[in-house]
Parts: sequence; structure tokens; C-alpha cells
Amino acid sequence: MGRELLEECYRRSLAVLRGNATPKGVLASAPNPKAAGRAYTSIFGRDASICALGMAASGEQDLVECAREGLRTLARHQAGNGQIPKFVKPELDEADFWYTGCIDATLWWLIALHVLERMYPSRLGPELTPKALKALEWLKCQEHQRWYLLQQNEASDWADIMPRSGFVLYTNALWYWVKRLYEIPTRQETRDYLKLLFFPFGSAVPEQRRVRLLMHYIRNRCKPTPFYLSFVNFSSWGEELDVFGNVLAHLVRVSEPSEAGRAVDALVALKANEPHPLRVVGYPIEPSHPLWRLYMQRHRQNLPWQYHNGGIWPFVGGFWVMLLGRLGREELAWRELARLAEANRLNHWEFNEWLQGQTGAPQGMVRQSWNAALFLLAYRSLADRSNYFF
Repeated sequence: MGRELLEECYRRSLAVLRGNATPKGVLASAPNPKAAGRAYTSIFGRDASICALGMAASGEQDLVECAREGLRTLARHQAGNGQIPKFVKPELDEADFWYTGCIDATLWWLIALHVLERMYPSRLGPELTPKALKALEWLKCQEHQRWYLLQQNEASDWADIMPRSGFVLYTNALWYWVKRLYEIPTRQETRDYLKLLFFPFGSAVPEQRRVRLLMHYIRNRCKPTPFYLSFVNFSSWGEELDVFGNVLAHLVRVSEPSEAGRAVDALVALKANEPHPLRVVGYPIEPSHPLWRLYMQRHRQNLPWQYHNGGIWPFVGGFWVMLLGRLGREELAWRELARLAEANRLNHWEFNEWLQGQTGAPQGMVRQSWNAALFLLAYRSLADRSNYFF
């Protein structure tokens, strides 16, 4: 029964992506009036790029070509300074860059471009190389000149109604991944400072005085855990546990395998993978918490255990499955993949955008593209015993 479920989810994932495919790239979710009203019928920088990873792994040529077209669409709307837009509305040929900027669209676009060209060399690579170089330069302008970590406003990455700012774990895990893929000379420095700032409980003593002071300040006010902090700013940091950021950091090898294993064990103990994989925040931010922001009530989405503030996101479950596979925990990985298929099957295979973090009730848009793409990628990673590009 488990195998039949996995195979059916695989077939339906292909169908979701084909249903959301357009000549300009893959839409974030299935076209309908609700999705159009919230711009989900757009080519998103992060969504289309993340989807490109699963579309590439599928080996389906029509999906590979759709992934290429999505990257081209985003590149055509690249800002003069090199930034890739948050999304492009294909019917209007209009780009949006979000209220406080959108830093991770550029990172994911660079990752997807590199992966597609490595797996399926084509004229896309030479065509977009000037755009990629410009995107890298824009990111370097957001980088701290001595710590080699990206800096950002709050609410400016995928969790765009969350209060993380300054140095953000999720963003800098992606930055380290980009630096590895593009062989940027300072990639080791990014990894070193990422570990120092986001896990300031180790025995290493950094040379830079300001890093030492910041680590000391955090250690005096924060209990050690197996997890990286979600963000670090001048006088604040995040202890809510960014599960997605932690999974990404371990997946792209910021940590050693033993450290990743301890984090996985702690996430299982916390039941972050129940009732479905994977909850994106370990300890949701309550309205009484100092980090609470009024904008978190926007659309009544980011209340505790909802959306980015403790909701379950099936596409993040795909990254979780791949991390388990990379650590050699194949039996658990296959079980989690089956539970991911069960999440996508809810409401007769709606592939719901997110689920309520405690009850697992389906929420958000239906037939979400990256749910389908990450299921394909996680399945292929386990079935082919391949880490692909991590």
C-alpha cells in the first residue's frame, strides 16, 4: 500500500506541475480566482526556482523546458542592480520586488540555473551568464565585509511576514550553497562565521572582537540547544527554532554529519514531523512575545501554529526527507516520504499549500507547485540514492 501511495503521488505531482505550467514558466499554484487575487498565478523567483530542482530531477523534458523558461522570465525582469524579482505577473509582464525587498529569490534563481545547466547543458547557461554575474554582485553588496554573511530587512525572505532580520539563518545557508556551487573563494569564511553566529555555544574563539562580544552577549541570555538560531541582529536573535533554516543548513553541509544527526534526533523528539512533515517553526511566536509584529496578523495567517509561524509545509518536508537520506537514515526517510504523500493526498489530492501545525488541517492555495516538485525531488533522491546537488 505504501508503494502504491508513493507511485500515485509521483504521477499526480507530475500532473500538478503540468497543470500549472505556462509558456513563461510554472505558476506558484493552480489558477483560480482566489489564487489570482493573491498573485499566486505568477512566476515567483523562489517558487519557480525551487520547482526547477524537482522538475530537473524528474527527467521529464517538458518540465525541464518549463523550468528553463521560468528562469528566463525572471532574468528578463532582473533589476538594474542585479536583483531577481519576488515574482513576475506573466499576463501583465510586470515584476514585483516586495515591500522590504526580497533577498532569497536571487539566491534560489542562481541555484536553479546552476543545477539545470549541470544536469542538462544547453544554451541557457551562456545566455544567462551575464545575468548570473550581475546577481552575484548584487548579493555581494548585501554581504558584511568581514563576516561574509548576507544582511537583510525583516520580512524579506520566504517567511515574508516573520520578524527575522540582520543575519538570517535560512538566507545564509542558501548563500553558502550558492558560494559552493559557483566556487566563490570566500565560501569557507561564510561557513565559519555562519557557525559562529548562529551557534554561539561552541568552544571556538573568533579573532574579531565584535564577533566575540556578540557571541558572549547571546550566551549570557540564551540556553544552548542542538539548533542554530533563526537570526542574529545587533541586540536580538531568534530562539523560535526555524526548522526549515536548520534543515537547509545541515543539508548543504554547514554542519558536520554528527551535528546534523543530533539536530534530526531533536526535531523528531520535538515532533516537528507530526502530524505531517514538516512544521517550519519549533516554538511559534505568541502575540505576547517581544518578537511579535502587528503585520503577523496580515490575512490572519501568521497566528501561532499557522503559516510561517508554526504551520506545516509539505515542500519543506521534501527537504527533510532528503536530509534523512543524506544522513543514511533511509528507512525513516521512506516513511516520511509516505507521510508527505498522505499530506498531499488530503482533500482528494489538493496538494494544499500548508497545514495547521497542530491539527494538520489543510490551508492555503490548492495544487501548490513546489509541493509537487519537492515530492519528485525527494522521491528521486531516495530511489536513485543520489544527493544530486547538495
